[in-house]
Amino acid sequence: EVQLVESGGGLVQPGGSLRLSCAASGFTFSSYAMSWVRQAPGKGLEWVSGINGGGGRTSYADSVKGRFTISRDNVRNTLYLQMNSLKPEDTAVYSCTQGAYTGTSYLRRGQGTQVTVSS
Repeated sequence: EVQLVESGGGLVQPGGSLRLSCAASGFTFSSYAMSWVRQAPGKGLEWVSGINGGGGRTSYADSVKGRFTISRDNVRNTLYLQMNSLKPEDTAVYSCTQGAYTGTSYLRRGQGTQVTVSS
């Protein structure tokens, strides 16, 4: 059974940092591109960042470029998202997805972790 379990969310002040993790199981992790998506209250799903299976190629939405860094550990089967210089507009539920490098045409999505940026 494929499982994607996110962790690391929380409440942070503007300008702060968080590191999200996504533990993957049930499939050959290194064979799939992975992405992070987010959904803010009352808004649609937004693609945030993607990484290819080997980890050598990454892509970012313009809204997070220069502030967020995606990475993966194919030994630990874990996807990461380092988020720096957080803004209130980054507040959302963040989920990892399997099988998409960009966009929202993924195979599976985790339940998500809440990130709230507020003073």
